[in-house]
Amino acid sequence: MAKRQHSQTTAEEKLVWFGLTSTYPIYFVGGLYVSGSVLGWLILGVMVLRWLNRDTNQYRQVPMMVWLWIIGMLVMLIALWIGHANWGLGTGKTIKSTIGWMKGWALMALFIFIGAMCHIRKELLIRAVCVLAVHSLIFALISFCAYLVRFPGELFVSPLQAIGGPGPSFFTVSLYGLNPETGAGRWQFFGPWAPAAGLLACIYLIFCFQEKDPFWRNYGLLGCTVMCLLSQSRAGWVIFFALWPMMIFADKLKEPWLLMALGIGIPAILILGQPIFEWLITSYEEVKAARPGSTRVRQTLANLALQRWQAEAPWFGHGIVESGTKITAGMPIGSHHSWYGLLFVKGIVGLFALAVPLMLSTVYLFWRALSTYQAQVALCFMAVFICYSFFENLEILSYLYWPALIWIGMALNPEQEEQQHVAKI
Repeated sequence: MAKRQHSQTTAEEKLVWFGLTSTYPIYFVGGLYVSGSVLGWLILGVMVLRWLNRDTNQYRQVPMMVWLWIIGMLVMLIALWIGHANWGLGTGKTIKSTIGWMKGWALMALFIFIGAMCHIRKELLIRAVCVLAVHSLIFALISFCAYLVRFPGELFVSPLQAIGGPGPSFFTVSLYGLNPETGAGRWQFFGPWAPAAGLLACIYLIFCFQEKDPFWRNYGLLGCTVMCLLSQSRAGWVIFFALWPMMIFADKLKEPWLLMALGIGIPAILILGQPIFEWLITSYEEVKAARPGSTRVRQTLANLALQRWQAEAPWFGHGIVESGTKITAGMPIGSHHSWYGLLFVKGIVGLFALAVPLMLSTVYLFWRALSTYQAQVALCFMAVFICYSFFENLEILSYLYWPALIWIGMALNPEQEEQQHVAKI
């Protein structure tokens, strides 16, 4: 039988709990993009009110690694403004893009800041994600039955689209979608598209692994697995199943036997590098061949983004993504890849604004992972983000994966007390 839910003792925890456990009700009115984008700023508002009330003991000094994220995302904003000015996009588009920055790149730094500075219990965050994963399992069962009886998959586009956003897919409420190449069902769950569900399944898997209660842990893991499988995301499948050994051995980084295994394994890989490399390339090509149309579009978008970045806007980019043509299946140039997208939209300045905090945070977390389990888990999140940055635009989905950003913020704070009672694998 399921154990009782964790109580929420502060306004910040109540907002986090509500934001996660109410995901599907909010999704069914088409408001998830709005609520996810606003949540971080609401929590920041609560933190400011506490500061104004002189409740300074509630927070800590901002760690240097968190400052890197804040500075990096502010550099994104500056690059955006310069790009708009260089291309004469006008005040209206600049204001619209600035609001978009607040709902995308800014959220990455904002939630990391919240995790580092605000008292949010890890146990509550873990349980809330497990509840959401179980909700996804229930949704999968219902929507799969709807698919079997050929009930229409797309229900409606929410009128909240009038508020503004990246596109109608962020406000579309659907039970399932269809793979354009095979005609078979493909599930996006509460994401704007199916590969986003694969990303979320990987993020939630890491959380569910840490749950103590067997009911929420087991059914949460099952929900994550179903999400990943039904999303039919090729990248999601590979990353999802690679995460299992990472989570199992995450707390054994400093074990002598593992260090010895790495000491033997790494030279062996170097010696046998060519056949292993050829096997990986062959496997990669087979995965791409599973959906040749999607692979072709992604490659075309990458080529166009690189060519136009180099020829037209190497330093600060074009300021905005540009509508695609028939050759890109209508997909915007600057989408489907964080790094190519950054080069096209914000130039080399924007690329380094993400690369520097991402890489330095990863190195720092790897160092801390030798002594703290919290950092080991955060390192798994960073691995997911780095891998998925080559398949998705990270900033456009930050309104969904924000729980991982909160955890990373916790781990980036050296003063954050390590919770030894979190379940280890």
